[in-house]
Amino acid sequence: MNIAVCINQVPDTASGIEVVDSVPDIGYLNKVLNPYDEYAIEEAVRLKELHGDVMVTAFSVGDKKHYDVLRKALSMGADRACLVEGGCHDDSRSVAASLGKAIRFHYEGLPDLVVCGRESSDCNRAQVPLMLAEMLGAAAVTAVTKLLYEDGVLRVWREIEGGIEEYALYPPAVISAEKGLNIPRKTNIKAVMKARKEPVLHIDGTVEASQGVLYRDFSAIRRQKNCRFLETAEDLVRILHEERRIL
Repeated sequence: MNIAVCINQVPDTASGIEVVDSVPDIGYLNKVLNPYDEYAIEEAVRLKELHGDVMVTAFSVGDKKHYDVLRKALSMGADRACLVEGGCHDDSRSVAASLGKAIRFHYEGLPDLVVCGRESSDCNRAQVPLMLAEMLGAAAVTAVTKLLYEDGVLRVWREIEGGIEEYALYPPAVISAEKGLNIPRKTNIKAVMKARKEPVLHIDGTVEASQGVLYRDFSAIRRQKNCRFLETAEDLVRILHEERRIL
């Protein structure tokens, strides 16, 4: 069984941020493994420990600065680490496309299971898992709180308002891990030192930039308003037409 785990690097919420001349100084901002991705790695490693014949590979879109999170995944029990280079971080679709290209190239097809974190703690969009599933042509269930693998079938549970949904998935499938799926293990020094010696594979994840809206500038809302008193409704209609406030 092949399991791909998609992980991301996010700002550490415990890092201090200073503002200099109204501009945030992120020079001392520390980057860490996305917390939701820890649940994804842990679940993949648990499946390997339970079923034995399982290969866990971690994928991350970025540059060499992402070595730390990939080695974190290795220290938690992943077998391989792949850095997806050339990908764009501007939008979820580009990230999903880069991951999809890298996963197809690495496996020369599709793995049995792709596990993602529910969302990244920096943007909180929760879009990549479902986009990736669509691009891979795989079934998907998000925010999974329980998972079992029996006789080639993945049984997953997710909490909804007022109840719990249960699904049966046949590989290939994509799931996203919710908090509560497991308790991520703590890594020891021996595992960390071993992970530092493991090679990191580089895969080209360059894709065409997706079309979207580009934000160029932001400005504060003008809350000052001019109040005028008019004598008749005809005056109001005339002014609205003159100032093009109605058609």
